This record gives sequence, structure tokens and C-alpha cells, in this order.
Amino acid sequence: MSHFHLAQLNIAKAKDELTSIVMKGFVDRLNEINALADDSLGFVWRLQTEEGDATSFKIFDDPSLILNMSVWENIEALRNYVYKSVHVELIRGKNEWFHKMNTPHQVLWHVPVGHIPTVREGEARLLHLEEHGPTEHAFTFAKPYIK
Repeated sequence: MSHFHLAQLNIAKAKDELTSIVMKGFVDRLNEINALADDSLGFVWRLQTEEGDATSFKIFDDPSLILNMSVWENIEALRNYVYKSVHVELIRGKNEWFHKMNTPHQVLWHVPVGHIPTVREGEARLLHLEEHGPTEHAFTFAKPYIK
């Protein structure tokens, strides 16, 4: 049994306010996609407010950036949720709602079982990935580090 879980943070630069018609297709599916995560095998935790999503959290002092952060038992569980569930439909539609980013927009890292990461921790990991590329400290699906 592993003493570590996998944390992930991803960010996206919205094309408009979340209340806009441009973002409606994304916003309308938030509850569905979050419930899917909550019920997925290997899911541990996700960042959310009392409303059930993370859209009010801010990162890098940029109000157009939205974030998602969660913890999973392992990379396989997260990969199955992201790429082998209806979540993939949001990935396919991302160009409708989000600008292309020229810097890393997702980072993965290991956390001790029971640790709940903070937004600032995720921000630091994403910056580390941008500055150093994938390492044990901050990595990606394409270049994972398995504990």
C-alpha cells in the first residue's frame, strides 16, 4: 500500500465571464462532471466551495484563470477519469471556452496520504514545472513520476 496519493492542478484561461453565453456550455456541465469525479474509482478529494465547484478560487492574480485541483489514489485513477469517461467531452470542447495557453496548464505531484494541497501549493508546483520541466517535484501525464 502506497503512502502517497496524487495531486493535480489544472488551469484554463476563460474566453469570457462564467455568466456569459460563451461559457454556458462549460458551466452547464460543471455539476455533472464534478459528480462524476466524486464517484470515480480512486477519487480522494477536490477543491470546492459550498456551491460544489472551484470557479471562485483564483490563481496567479488573474481573474480570467479558473482552476481545478484534486487528489487521487494514483495516476491510473486520474487518467481513467480524465480520458476514459465523459469528462473527455469537455477536453474536446475546450477551444470553445478557453484560450490556448503557452505555458503549462496542468501539473501532477505526490502528496502524503491525508494531505490536502492548497491553491498556493499547486501554483508553486505549476511554476516549478514551467521552470524546470517534469521532475519528481512536479510532472505531467506525458512524463509521470511514479512512487
